[in-house]
Amino acid sequence: MSTPTRPLIAGNWKMNGTDAALDELARLKTLLGEAPGLAAEVLVCPPSTLIHRAAQIAEGSDFRVGGQDCHWLASGAHTGDISAAMLLDAGASHVILGHSERRADHGETDAIVREKTKAALAGGLVPIVCVGETEAERVEGRANRVIAEQLAGSLPDESGAGPMVIAYEPVWAIGTGRTATLADIAEMHAHMRALLVERFGEAGRAARLLYGGSVKPSNAAEILAVPDVDGALVGGASLMADDFFSIVVAA
Repeated sequence: MSTPTRPLIAGNWKMNGTDAALDELARLKTLLGEAPGLAAEVLVCPPSTLIHRAAQIAEGSDFRVGGQDCHWLASGAHTGDISAAMLLDAGASHVILGHSERRADHGETDAIVREKTKAALAGGLVPIVCVGETEAERVEGRANRVIAEQLAGSLPDESGAGPMVIAYEPVWAIGTGRTATLADIAEMHAHMRALLVERFGEAGRAARLLYGGSVKPSNAAEILAVPDVDGALVGGASLMADDFFSIVVAA
């Protein structure tokens, strides 16, 4: 990490976890309590059914709780959706937006992600906006252009006035065990940084750029040492407290 920004290690539980999984959060709280002075800010994003109970566990600890998605409206006839205000009320401080699985499974476009990001900012949440190219796009040499288009379309102008967190997750590395090379990560994060600085100035320079895609204890330290990598968005490895804590320590 080349910037003085405090790194953020965020865990995305995705559609995993029932009441029993909260034992892992209690374990994480214990581990963090036994290791004061860690450099990283720690965030766990469980399913919405667990956010309130997770936030209660997090009280008095060194980790916070976030959501995995929110609607672009504050309320209304939108069965099954959850608003930024609801997440905040449940105890969330952050929300993941535009994850490739949402883009693929639910047809979320850059325009939708932009509106959700605006709603999160207006609702008092820190949005973590995800971008990433497919394997075909990388093979065809279009990765940089795809990410530039996603950033331009997914980030509202309001992003420059609040805390900005961008997660780069190459789609082909999510849940596959494959990880982008350190050179690939460095190139893409430098590319994103330049785009953000060009658009947002100092706010773009201060933005935290996370890497996601099969981050685990065995590779976390080398990934987090790459310039302009200001943390990680962790999937499967965040479900087990000891594994996730190892990644936090690596930061």
